[in-house]
Amino acid sequence: MAPIITLTTDFGTADGYVGELKGVLLTRAPLAMLVDITHEIAPQDAESARLSVARYWRRFPAGTVHLVVVDPEVGTARAALAVHSDGCWLVGPDNGVLSPALLVNGARTVALRVPENAAPTFHGRDVFAPAAAALAMGASLETLGTAFPHPVVKRTPEPRRRSDGVVEGIVIAVDRFGNLITNLIAPRGGTVEIAGHALEVRVRYSDVPPGALAALVGSSGLVEIAARDGHAARVLGAVRGAPVVFYPERGGATARPS
Repeated sequence: MAPIITLTTDFGTADGYVGELKGVLLTRAPLAMLVDITHEIAPQDAESARLSVARYWRRFPAGTVHLVVVDPEVGTARAALAVHSDGCWLVGPDNGVLSPALLVNGARTVALRVPENAAPTFHGRDVFAPAAAALAMGASLETLGTAFPHPVVKRTPEPRRRSDGVVEGIVIAVDRFGNLITNLIAPRGGTVEIAGHALEVRVRYSDVPPGALAALVGSSGLVEIAARDGHAARVLGAVRGAPVVFYPERGGATARPS
């Protein structure tokens, strides 16, 4: 099977930056299959990139190389990393975007060598893409740099469970549909309160009428706030970091917010 290299960036597609990455990759790994995950991460939004990586990196075949370039500190002393974790490779800056793979037991990490002629404004092209291509062509991790035992690792904030069983959480992301993704889980249902709205946890979008707000467990296993056929973030005026409260079911009944 041809080697697979995935690409996640904040470059957009209006300029030629993605094209430059692909040119380097295909020059150095001409048989590689390039898979565009997204180039629409908000500029410099490393946290969104981290959450995106968490969704997809283990969905690909063993040996896949994931290239992640959301790099607001490009050209600074931050390290450039290559990681081997759970059978896959990841390449990107040391700013937390690779955290999902770094949290796996046995993950190995090296700090990449930065060529003297690398543009200090475009390590994606001159540092990360060559490393990703080399890994796709079978290079070992150790040939690309030196062991780096303490990379930056970021985690999704844990919700706080109160003494009465109520759980306080936050919105951790807003997707392109306007769904508010929280750090809450609700395997047995309950009620979610956000911006003054109390929403019973539903199974599917169609459980509420068009335009209505709904809380449901999304494909990631986390509670999401959605507006059927609408944009919940705009309806609620909510952004990442907005507080949410979960009232779990108790003895077959939901503890309603007071």
